[in-house]
Amino acid sequence: MKARIKVMLKNGVLDPQGKAIEGALETLGFPNVASVRQGKFFEVELDEKDPARARATIDDISKKLLANTVIENYAIEIDEK
Repeated sequence: MKARIKVMLKNGVLDPQGKAIEGALETLGFPNVASVRQGKFFEVELDEKDPARARATIDDISKKLLANTVIENYAIEIDEK
């Protein structure tokens, strides 16, 4: 089973890397970009058949390692194929 985890800074948390990318895009000739927020993407393959257990495992992994839940949110997508 494959899981995809998207980690993003919470709304209201300063994103200096996103701001730097935004500025670089304007310099490169993309003045119509209103804002950029950067994040992280993880793909994890599990040896698990039960979708509920897979989601629980990925949720635990996300809380303990992949996301700093004080300043970041995460979203999980499980591919049961």
